[in-house]
Amino acid sequence: MTASDNKTCLACGKTLKGRVDKKFCDDYCRNNYNNQQKAKGSHSSFVRNINNTLLKNRKILESLLPDAEETAKANKDKLQRLGFHFKYITHLYTTKTGKTYFYCYDYGYLPLEHDWFLIVKKKEE
Repeated sequence: MTASDNKTCLACGKTLKGRVDKKFCDDYCRNNYNNQQKAKGSHSSFVRNINNTLLKNRKILESLLPDAEETAKANKDKLQRLGFHFKYITHLYTTKTGKTYFYCYDYGYLPLEHDWFLIVKKKEE
């Protein structure tokens, strides 16, 4: 590499030394640059907010299902007080009998009568 071919760090602009294909002067600059690129994405905050809501929903369902139990029941008021958002699920599972379970990752719920819900955890295969 000649003096006229000096490359600069994409994050801070310092002159790079070392490998010809080097783009950053250190890990800090590489991480900083990549974080800025992610933040520029038009949907990044939208997607991040939905993922956070899904994870919160999962955590709420997990907290209501005791370790030794396969199922638990909770009413709609309790779920909403804990911050559960029924609008956000990861997938549906419909049984052969036509019952539809709503899942947040590996925890799900089945709507019952009078605003009650049966909470379940997907069995590991």
